[in-house]
Amino acid sequence: MSVKAMSCQIFYVIDERTRRYPEIHRIWTGTRAEVRISKAEYVEAVIGGNKHIEKSEGYKFLGDWLGEGLLTSKGERWFKHRKLITPTFHFNILDGFCDVFAENGAVLADRLKPFADTGAPVDVFPFITKAALDIICETAMRSEGKCPDRRLSELFLDRLVRPWLHNNYLFKRSEYGRKHQKAIDIVHGYTKKVIRDRKELLRRQRESNGEGIPAKPEDTGLGVKKRLAFLDLLLQGNEKSNQLSDDDVREEVDTFMFEGHDTTTAGMSWALFLLGLAPDVQKRVHQEIDSIFAGSDRPATMADLAEMKLLERCLKETLRLYPSVSFFGRTLSEDITLGGYHVPAGTLLGVHAYHVHRDER
Repeated sequence: MSVKAMSCQIFYVIDERTRRYPEIHRIWTGTRAEVRISKAEYVEAVIGGNKHIEKSEGYKFLGDWLGEGLLTSKGERWFKHRKLITPTFHFNILDGFCDVFAENGAVLADRLKPFADTGAPVDVFPFITKAALDIICETAMRSEGKCPDRRLSELFLDRLVRPWLHNNYLFKRSEYGRKHQKAIDIVHGYTKKVIRDRKELLRRQRESNGEGIPAKPEDTGLGVKKRLAFLDLLLQGNEKSNQLSDDDVREEVDTFMFEGHDTTTAGMSWALFLLGLAPDVQKRVHQEIDSIFAGSDRPATMADLAEMKLLERCLKETLRLYPSVSFFGRTLSEDITLGGYHVPAGTLLGVHAYHVHRDER
């Protein structure tokens, strides 16, 4: 059975169980109990503070790939890295990449155009995946068209839905484990080379003009800004603090690429699906965009995006109905009481974002 089919079956079981036992219930995965919650108040009690920040065991399967990046790290290391990385997501930084988004958006539209008038259903997921990967590679590493594919994401899911592969010894000796290691070697080799090249460029720039990568985007003289990628900003920030090793930088870049393209692909695919189901809303979104651009084919700016009120509401409603991460887990750091039930420390707690967002209360 394919991983997609298995994932669907698992989702349907989780959905049926949660509808039958809403708010809080316990399940057994082999010999281990797991408590699952889908009431907003219970979720807030668990993730609303800094007590229960240890990720569930499923995250450890990302360790060989992402190391101890923001997604998989915890405690003091997580806080330190987050402090270093947060400035790289400033709106001014994102503004410099609007042309990247526009260029890849145009390529995506061209790829989908042949299907527009056929009347036949089309799976947009692979098209969105390709566009998201291209964007994330350029914004993360200023690397155009050379990004490794998403095979590692699929292999991670392969392992997650097969309990017999959760054992490290069995997994590493399985066909999945061998494919996984081969894919990791390719991705790590690619990321390490990009980091090495960027550091060498930084060194040469410093030797030639006494400066490293500029703090702000530079004008090329043609009215075009030289963009600073996530990696550039990370290396630049680390020059001052020197808190990150090369492996630390690689782990954060790999994490950024994994989280960035997977979640974006899911969100965009569902948004297009829902707009396809509601042609009246789709028409209104089209009219809103036409009113902003007035027939011009210029790339969108951050100011334009701020004017797309209806589109923003559509995207937010999409993420409510189909959150990019439908379920996630925490391991309780201390005892807690939820709905009158005593849940001891060390319990694996499954948080159902999908069902929280659909709570009719």
